[in-house]
Amino acid sequence: MTTSDILLSDLDVNGILRLTLNDESRRNALSEAMLAKLRVKFADAGADPKVRVIVLAAKGPAFCAGHDLKEMTAGRLNEDGGKAYFANVMAMCAGVMQGIVNCPKPVIAEVTGVATAAGCQLVASCDLAIAADTAKFSTPGVHIGLFCSTPMVALSRNVADKHAMEMLLTGDITSAARAAEIGLVNRVVAPEALQEATMEMARKIASKSSMTLATGKRAYYAQREMSLPDAYDYASGVMVNNLLAQDAEEGIGAFIEKRAPQWQDA
Repeated sequence: MTTSDILLSDLDVNGILRLTLNDESRRNALSEAMLAKLRVKFADAGADPKVRVIVLAAKGPAFCAGHDLKEMTAGRLNEDGGKAYFANVMAMCAGVMQGIVNCPKPVIAEVTGVATAAGCQLVASCDLAIAADTAKFSTPGVHIGLFCSTPMVALSRNVADKHAMEMLLTGDITSAARAAEIGLVNRVVAPEALQEATMEMARKIASKSSMTLATGKRAYYAQREMSLPDAYDYASGVMVNNLLAQDAEEGIGAFIEKRAPQWQDA
């Protein structure tokens, strides 16, 4: 398999881009090649006006098994014991996760199988997630003497502290149903209904103004890190600028006139 095969890409007529992890032999691990491809794809999709929503899916029994531990082990053969290599891989991974959050297009994870360690981080980094009822999640680093510190960043921004710490400290498997209870995924469906449930949500979101979605996504993640007064000051400014936008004027006018809005994405 060439590196061009490990990440599939398909854009449909509704502007929904499906990115599919396709490295089953390595359980869709976040190898250097996979991380590099994901970084480019999310950056390109964010800048492409034809893309309205991104769905991140996977082939095989594992959604993503996290970092490629065989690559990590090989990195220890370097003169510095792997320090520079490890730092580079962690920086690549952090860049991909932040690239998902910073991408102006909504990103939905479609989770079919196991999502562990950085694979769980990948799910948590997406804006939304729908899982098959057979999916499982874990941050199992403690089992091998490696605390899941970077997955912790995304996980702790999705679920409450007690739930995040339980996953991180025990490394236990979390069922799809439990993941929905604690807020790691939005909903759980039967495996045969997963793709349609994900695409239904994607089509609903894709029908909105892309300007409005980008404004809202950017504002959501920005205000979350602020104090309450700063968040309200910031969000008020966002609302003012949003109200002045062409699509807000069109949308409000369409609502008053009881007609469908005609978005200009501006």
